[in-house]
Amino acid sequence: MTDQGVILYGPPTSGKDTITGELAELDERFALVPKLKAGTGRSTGYRIVTAAELEALRGMGRLAVETSRYGNIYAVDRHDIEAMTKTGRVPVVHMGNVADLRRLRSSVSLNWTCVLLWISREVCAERSRGRGDADRPERLRAWDETRADLAAHQDAAIFNLVIHTDATEPAKAARLIIDAVDEGDHRALPLSSLDHSSPASRAIT
Repeated sequence: MTDQGVILYGPPTSGKDTITGELAELDERFALVPKLKAGTGRSTGYRIVTAAELEALRGMGRLAVETSRYGNIYAVDRHDIEAMTKTGRVPVVHMGNVADLRRLRSSVSLNWTCVLLWISREVCAERSRGRGDADRPERLRAWDETRADLAAHQDAAIFNLVIHTDATEPAKAARLIIDAVDEGDHRALPLSSLDHSSPASRAIT
């Protein structure tokens, strides 16, 4: 059994899927917690459920986090996290806003390493175009919302690590996260006080 977990927070195309894959490749302890999704669009990385199934899980108190975006409902089933930790895995959860990140930390008692993955708006647009997103304007709107979310919490102690994925290779980013988890220092610092001197952890713009 493990008491560790990782939360990856960042705007669309910041590399959450890619870095999660690298984590699993480098260290078999790490595994993605597939979000529940009720709606349309992408299914990779999600457990697709109907609205009725989601309501049943909600009624049983199994939804640790629930949010709406792109016209869909996304949620995290606490049973999925528990199943991983019982077998010694380190669950990796993707979050898109600070409120959900905090809700997850408070509702699931693990030693969470919270990582901000960041890219500029221009890189977001370029990556979204490169992967053929049909809803590119919505992805950029989500970037704007994420930037505003961070600005509103500039002085809150949220993240243990900040990584600019346009300046850090995925394997290097994954290694930084693994090292942070293994060091076991889960003291979060405000963005305003984090060290932004390196390319992997420069100012958020």
